[in-house]
Amino acid sequence: MNKWMYVLIILALTSVALLLTWQVSTLAEVPTPESPGMVALGKLIFFDENLSANRTQSCATCHAAGVGFTGPDSITNAGGAVYQGALPHRFGNRKPPTAAYAGDSPVLHWDEAEGGWFGGMFWDGRATGAVLGDPLAEQAQGPFLNPLEQAMANPEVLCVRVKQAEYAGLFEEVWGAGSLDCAKDVIGTYERIGRSVAAYERSSEVNPFSSKFDLFWDRATAAGKDVTKIKCGMGGGMGGGMGGGAMGCPGGGTNGWASYRNLGLTDAELQGLAVFNDPNRADCASCHSLQPGPAGYPLFTDFGYDNLGIPKNPANPFYTMPKKWNPDGQNWLDYGLGGFLKSAGYAPEVYEPELGKFKVPTLRNVDLRPSPDTVKAYGHNGYFKSLDEIVFFYHWRAMMDNGCMGGGMGGNCGGMQDMFPPPEVDQNRTPLAMFPRPQVDNIVAFLKTLSDGYFQR
Repeated sequence: MNKWMYVLIILALTSVALLLTWQVSTLAEVPTPESPGMVALGKLIFFDENLSANRTQSCATCHAAGVGFTGPDSITNAGGAVYQGALPHRFGNRKPPTAAYAGDSPVLHWDEAEGGWFGGMFWDGRATGAVLGDPLAEQAQGPFLNPLEQAMANPEVLCVRVKQAEYAGLFEEVWGAGSLDCAKDVIGTYERIGRSVAAYERSSEVNPFSSKFDLFWDRATAAGKDVTKIKCGMGGGMGGGMGGGAMGCPGGGTNGWASYRNLGLTDAELQGLAVFNDPNRADCASCHSLQPGPAGYPLFTDFGYDNLGIPKNPANPFYTMPKKWNPDGQNWLDYGLGGFLKSAGYAPEVYEPELGKFKVPTLRNVDLRPSPDTVKAYGHNGYFKSLDEIVFFYHWRAMMDNGCMGGGMGGNCGGMQDMFPPPEVDQNRTPLAMFPRPQVDNIVAFLKTLSDGYFQR
């Protein structure tokens, strides 16, 4: 039996198991168009702190708009980067991913042509979409009942809290009379709650495509320029016509970055974009795709999974959680997608190649913050505390994997091999493409153009 057929069978079995586990209502509504009413309802649920065990935590607590719908607290981000749940001293194991620009993630599946897993939600893909047909709605359901997050006791309690809310009337207006019946169809109501939150998370308020890059994209499109083809071209020299040759990214040629001048990005930002996209440089776009999504703009993710060799974050409070939550203590290893597939009952030949892999996040709003001194954390565990640091890590990791450890630059890179700790999970690491050190700053400059709010549509 080939792997594809095996995976199909396992997915089918897993879907059945999930359906039995969650007791999904056979009367649950077919997904409806995301009307303004549903979006408004989803927003009210998203910001409702009463939907937590002690009425202190909402979805927005860990997914705040001012930082691109991820964790907003500088002190937390500067340390363990994992947020405390509604109940004191309870922590999850990963930093909050962004809730924005996620609605196009497909149901988790194995792509035979690409040779990898794609879709699902959460860092490990465990909101597969197999139950509701919508990974985003399944993800939206999760934190309410997670004992380490909003910690609601069960769907019934959640339903009662929504029924007590001021927006209960809007709920029934959107979903119909009886849609908040906590006695007869609590699972159906639980589904409606998840779908409502997902509607808000898909809205233009959360996904406005209003960054400096989007304006550049529009101008380039109007000028007949294909941004997906930008690269380092021909030419040389530090200044003048082409620029950047000595920095490892000359700008000449039809699709060289210099031909995209006067469309809204600076030379540094254009060079960063070219290095980001060029298969012969950093090649970030091979995972953080520049191909336009359904809205006509790049989402900067392929919804796949990779292991970058990120080190452990020793400040992660999950390491000190009681054995009930973390039986491995300080020895706990986060295996990401592979860990989920193993727990879901997949065979070793399926999950072992995925150990240590995490979902490729969108890079939209990666630098969005209310002030320059607001700390944001990067990576699934928040190990990195700045864009400069994580982009430099990409450069360093590629350098280590392409010769320094095996004899390049004198065999030891002048001690640079010790700049970062070893990977948390060393197997299945994705090869990273080398690019010149001076281009780290330009890639960072480009990434800063992805913050929404630069203009209004």
